[in-house]
Parts: sequence; structure tokens; C-alpha cells
Amino acid sequence: MNRAFAVFVFFSAGYFLSNFFRAANAVISGDLMRDLGLSAADLGMMTSLFYAGFAAVQLPLGVALDRVGPRFAVPALMMATVVGCLLFATAMALPQVAIGRTLIGIGMAGNLMGAVKAFSAWFPPQRVATFTSLMVGIGALGALVAATPLAWMNQLFGWRAVFLGGAVVTLLSASGIVLGTRNAPPGVIWRATSDVSDGGFTHIFRTPQFWRIAPLNLTLLGATLAVQTLWAGPYLFDVLRLSQFETGNLILIISAGVAAGYASCGALADRFGARQVMTASTLVFLAAQAPLLLPVPLPPSTLAVAFFLFGFSGAFSLLTLAQVRELFPSYMGGRAVTAVNLFGFGGATAIQWGMGVIISAFAQGEDGRYPAIAYIAAFGAALVLNALALVWYLTPVPLRAEKTQVEGRKVEG
Repeated sequence: MNRAFAVFVFFSAGYFLSNFFRAANAVISGDLMRDLGLSAADLGMMTSLFYAGFAAVQLPLGVALDRVGPRFAVPALMMATVVGCLLFATAMALPQVAIGRTLIGIGMAGNLMGAVKAFSAWFPPQRVATFTSLMVGIGALGALVAATPLAWMNQLFGWRAVFLGGAVVTLLSASGIVLGTRNAPPGVIWRATSDVSDGGFTHIFRTPQFWRIAPLNLTLLGATLAVQTLWAGPYLFDVLRLSQFETGNLILIISAGVAAGYASCGALADRFGARQVMTASTLVFLAAQAPLLLPVPLPPSTLAVAFFLFGFSGAFSLLTLAQVRELFPSYMGGRAVTAVNLFGFGGATAIQWGMGVIISAFAQGEDGRYPAIAYIAAFGAALVLNALALVWYLTPVPLRAEKTQVEGRKVEG
């Protein structure tokens, strides 16, 4: 097998698993709440711990990618997912399933960032965004499997058996990365050497352009994952009163939109510019959330269109990685993308958990369902955060800061 192709295949497989695990709770939320005695706030907190664990290791992951390389750093993290799946599958109460969910998130934290680092070494610079978006589009099929197919597997085997199988598949995927990939082709410099004083994360966090991009990733990726991987499910159960399979089908449409968005955003950015595409897609994202704020919910057939656009436009958060990576030299690539990714998954943690807190503030009906107004309040709060982040993203960086950045680049050159 061609080595560059092997790098693409094995990292795509790892990212497939990441998407599957992050989205799984949306379909099985009812079973988790029943079997483990969870409230909406419990469910939101527990599910968000995937992103908390994911975010917690981003900065040390960036250092590991630049020093050790993705070939070993990514599989080492994936062992935490193996342990997390086993704990999740055998949990009998909230503490055990919460720890398991956190470990699953930690283990999946390196898949996308490792791929971006590896692709930067294996593919031409002008094609990295295209290959990255293609890989993420393929990997996003994992969220499709976590929709209707997962509902079927849950009915047939139960959610515990699904996570036991997930532990085995994760172990095989990690082995494939170790045995089938390399950090870089011969002669390509990918490692940050000790004689290079690049300022590390201090330099990254002092760069004004970074602070225009990071909050948009926080709210855009955060809201996308909060809805796709959890709150779309309870909303459809409680407000539209759909069955598990009907809910799975609509979540499948969100995931299909995400996959399509990931697969196309790189090519669109290469043609029209990342900033222009990022702005347009965020406006679509805001519009796609509007139907969720209606006092009378749309019928499933109409809601499906909004869900597809929501997933499609939300996936364009991937472009924030490319925008940040362009601000720094290649040997800082791992740290640059993990720094902005810290905000994306930190946002997913806060928004997913916060939506659960908002929903739980409303009284459940006699049938145990939360009212439509509870979801309107939660979705509305996320919409406001997204709008504010877009305004901040479009606000020009102060002239003095821009001049400093240009002078810094001239000195580096």
C-alpha cells in the first residue's frame, strides 16, 4: 500500500470512531436515563464529559505531536478509549459511566489533530485542507452509524454490548496507525527541534488573530456537537414524540449534513477564501437554528431540511483549524491546531452541559417529558452565543497588533 494512502486510510478510520462515540448518546439517551436513573442535567453533564476529556489533553497533545509524532502519540491516547468503553459498558450508576465517558473522550482527542499533523508532512501544502476535509467527511460517517444503525444495534444487542465491541474495534484501529503509518516521508522535517525558540503556546495565545478565530470555533463546533450528539434526540423524543427509530433517522440527516460539510468545506475555502466561506456558512448555521425556536414545532419532513443545513454549515468549523495553522510555522503546527481545538471542544463541553441545565430548570410533565419551551430556551441561548462570536470574528484586529504580526513574520523570515 502506498504510504501516503495508508496514512489517509488509518487516520480516517480513527476519526470515524471518534465521531461514532461522540454521537452515540443521542440515540440511546432514553435507555441511559432509564437504566441508570439519570436526569436531563445528569445526561447533559455525563455526555459533555467526552468533550471535557477531549479538551483537557489538547495542549499536551500538541506538544506530543510536534515532539513524538502522530504515529505513536495518537494510538497511545486511544488506549484510554479502550478502558473507557469497558467501564461505560459495565457501569451501574452515574459516577462509573461519567468516568468511562471522560476516558473515551481523552482517547479520541488525538485523531483529528494527529491527522492534520500527518497530512502536513505527507501532502503538498496547497492540498492539506482538501485532504483534511475529505478525511473528516469520511470519518463523519461514524456519526451516521451512531444514528439509525446504532438504534438497530441497541435494540438487537443493547447499548452495553455496543460499547464492549467498541473497545475491540478501537484497539484494532490503534494498532493499524502504529503498524501502517509513519510520521513523515524520508527527508521531511516534522519535529520541533530543541534549538528552535518558537515561544510555544505563549506565542500562539499572544497572537491577536488567534483570538478572533478561537471563539467562533468554540460556539460553532460547540453548538453543533451539543445538538447533534445529544440534545436533538431528547428534543425529538419530548417535543415531537417520535420513536427511537424516527429520531435516529433525523439525527442521521444531521450527521449526513456534517459529513457533506466536512467533505466540501476545504475545496470551497481553497476557491473562495477561508474567511469568506467561514462567514457565509456561519450565517447559514444561524438561520438553520431558527426553526428550533418556534413555539409550534415543524413537522419531521420540514425539520429534516433545517437539520441537514445545521449539520452542513456547522461542519465548516473545520476551517478554523486551517486558518490558525496558517498563522504559524510548520514546526508549530501540532500546537497551533490543538490550541484552537481546545476552544472548540471546551465549547462543546460548556454548551452541551449548559443546555442540560437550562432544560432541567423547567418542570417535566407527568409523562416525564420536558416541555417545548425548555428546548426553545436552550437552543436560543446557543444561537445568541453563535451570533456574538460571528460579530467578534468579523471585527478587525487593531492596526497596531496587525503591524506587530507582520514585523514578527519578517524577522522570522
